[in-house]
Amino acid sequence: MRLPVSVCSDDLTHKFKGFTVMNEAERYEALRHCRYVDEVIRDAPWTLTPEFLEKHKIDFVAHDDIPYSSAGSDDVYKHIKEAGMFVPTQRTEGISTSDIITRIVRDYDVYARRNLQRGYTAKELNVSFINEKKYRFQNQVDKMKEKVKNVEERSKEFVNRVEEKSHDLIQKWEEKSREFIGNFLELFGPDGAWKQMFQERSSRMLQALSPKQSPVSSPTRSRSPSRSPSPTFSWLPVKTSPPSSPKAASASISSLSEGDEDEK
Repeated sequence: MRLPVSVCSDDLTHKFKGFTVMNEAERYEALRHCRYVDEVIRDAPWTLTPEFLEKHKIDFVAHDDIPYSSAGSDDVYKHIKEAGMFVPTQRTEGISTSDIITRIVRDYDVYARRNLQRGYTAKELNVSFINEKKYRFQNQVDKMKEKVKNVEERSKEFVNRVEEKSHDLIQKWEEKSREFIGNFLELFGPDGAWKQMFQERSSRMLQALSPKQSPVSSPTRSRSPSRSPSPTFSWLPVKTSPPSSPKAASASISSLSEGDEDEK
């Protein structure tokens, strides 16, 4: 099974249907690149005659089922339908030459401005001098709007980054503050290391300043033989009566000296 596609020329199409967006060479080439098309029949007649069908060995003609009125006929495919050689197809909604032209006419200013911006001349676009200046001015305004939009987006991104960094800095500052407060309390708190160190140093200073007591059973240092022992005096008060006479006084002094000699 093969699928040949017949294409009418620009002359016939302009005469019976209207001006086309694509010329006949472009339409031939577009169909040639369709993978389902086996053959492109150029310069086909507007109405398919039996001779044309027999020449190209066409058994069936496919077209949408809506009556196609043209060339003074209510339906140019009527005789093919009557011969049982017609295969109806379904149109794809929104895809037709008329729909494409409607969109171009509706958005004409947009397409004209776009093509001027891409390098086409006003003469090629059939645009007047005044409209050319208007379109170019609108293009400049759109460029400025785009720049302002880019600046706004960059500003928003910068503000978002600053907010994120500020949040991180605040969080880090809070963590460092808690750490600093904890270290401060650990060092200078009621039971901190500074207090313990101060108490230890205070006790050491008190021990250094207080005199040491000599031991009770300390060994007696050896006396030098050349030095005589110091006399032992008794500091206890002794009640003595005053001598009644000079003879008694001399007797007491004599007894004292004799006692010293006995100790020696």
